[in-house]
Formats: sequence, C-alpha cells, structure tokens
Amino acid sequence: MKLVASYTSPYARKVRVVMAEKRIECDFVEENVWSLDTKVGVHNPLGKIPVLLLDDGLALYDSRVIAEYLDGVTPVARLIPDNGRDRVLVRRWEALGDGITDAGIAVFLEKKRPAAQQSPDWIARQLGKVNAGIAAAARELGDRDYCHGLSLTLADISLACGLLWLEFRMAEIKWREQHPDLASWIEKLEARQSFIDTVPRA
Repeated sequence: MKLVASYTSPYARKVRVVMAEKRIECDFVEENVWSLDTKVGVHNPLGKIPVLLLDDGLALYDSRVIAEYLDGVTPVARLIPDNGRDRVLVRRWEALGDGITDAGIAVFLEKKRPAAQQSPDWIARQLGKVNAGIAAAARELGDRDYCHGLSLTLADISLACGLLWLEFRMAEIKWREQHPDLASWIEKLEARQSFIDTVPRA
C-alpha cells in the first residue's frame, strides 16, 4: 500500500495515526495538492489528499473511508466498533472532529486570499463553527480519558488531529486555555508514539 498525502494535512495525520496504532506498514508518497504539477488527480478526481493506493491499484479516499478500511485490515487495536449504537457514536465524534477541521481549513484558506478579496462574514461564520464544535466536544468529553468507551478509538484520533492542526496553523485559537479538560485529554494522546511520530512538518 501507498499513502499519497502531505505531512501537514490533518486528515493525512488521522490516517497515519490509525496506521501506527494498528501497526500497519505503508509507503508514504508526499504530495502537494497546491503545486501546479500535482499528480493527485490521477488517483482522486476531487484533487484531495489523503489517498490510499491498494496493492491491486484501487485508490481509496477520503480519510473516513481510508480509516474504516484500515480498521478492518487487522484486528489489532480496533478503533471502530463493529455495529450498533457504539459504532454510531464513534462515527459521530469523527464527524465532529472532521467538521471542526473543515471549518478551520476554510478560514485558513480564506485568509490566504488577497485582503481585498477576503470575506469577513465567511471567516466569522466558519470560526463560529470551529468554536461551537470545540465547545461541544469539551462539554461531551468532560473529564473522561477517551471520547467513547474505555480505550482509544477513531473518535479520539479525529478530534485530536483537528485540534492539533488548529494549533499548528491557527495558534490564535486558544482552545487549551478555554477548555482545560480538553487540554488534559489531548496531553495524554500527545504522549502516544503514534502522535509523536506524526507531528506536522512545516
């Protein structure tokens, strides 16, 4: 297998953490989707990363599909419950983490446009989603060690990768100061080797 991605993408980090937790070996192919000569469209018509290239030539995208596929490759460290309410609740957390990330990226990209072309209303709307999502995560997590159940799941990975990306790209959002329980929770995750090995490279 090959993972086509970048070292700064929060969604690629999510997949890389999943691989590390499940001890799955995979070649990494660095790709910059903003480069004029990017080849990512050969594998994903949407022009997005990450893309997982399977040995039979099939390309999987996006991170949610890739994570689900990888979780079924080996029974080691199952990250998504098999069925029922537990599965839905983990995927709900994943949607929240990914949604915070989506809104954060929307702000980041808008601010890269020339100042005269930026939309303050759009930025405010997306920041509202970021802040509301973080507040909801903090409220639902409380002082627990994990988002769902008694061990690490895709819920924790998705939320953590989104929040850590915000710190990497939008340090002005002081979510650790505003939500101490989230800060305590993520500090434990940051100590895991899977997160240590996937810290973004600028």
